[in-house]
Amino acid sequence: MLDKMDRSILAILQKDCTMPVAEIGRMVGLSTTPCWRRIQKMEEQGIIQRRVALLDSAKVNAGVTVFVSISTSQHEQEWLDRFHEAIQKFPEVVEFYRMSGQVDYLLRVVVPDIEQYDIFYKKLIASIELSDVSSSFAMEQIKFTTELPLDYAESKSTKS
Repeated sequence: MLDKMDRSILAILQKDCTMPVAEIGRMVGLSTTPCWRRIQKMEEQGIIQRRVALLDSAKVNAGVTVFVSISTSQHEQEWLDRFHEAIQKFPEVVEFYRMSGQVDYLLRVVVPDIEQYDIFYKKLIASIELSDVSSSFAMEQIKFTTELPLDYAESKSTKS
């Protein structure tokens, strides 16, 4: 688990991963080298998976978000492998989840407009057999963050 110092470093990196290590260290009360060692250790452990730039979807012409619910009667491993492989080929799919309940899979798809979504949809249903595909268009984004809550990452010895 992560100690308070690690969580503080992660909170800063989640807001701005381009911040210099010396500045992060100053903010959390560490010198540069120990701060950098902690960051490297969290990268080695896979806690920090990668550092990315977040883009404005409208400014890159991908401003329409569609949530696609998929149900299938196919649950054999061979079909699952083919389905997962097929979805990986669609750059419009930015999130892909296997679900519990009535819906088997949920996709978050970003496209410029409804016409491009229709093209995506036709390619999707041509790529693999599906029982039901239902689409819901997001009307307004109320909250969006990539920052994970870090309170749950406390080590057991530091919890009260």
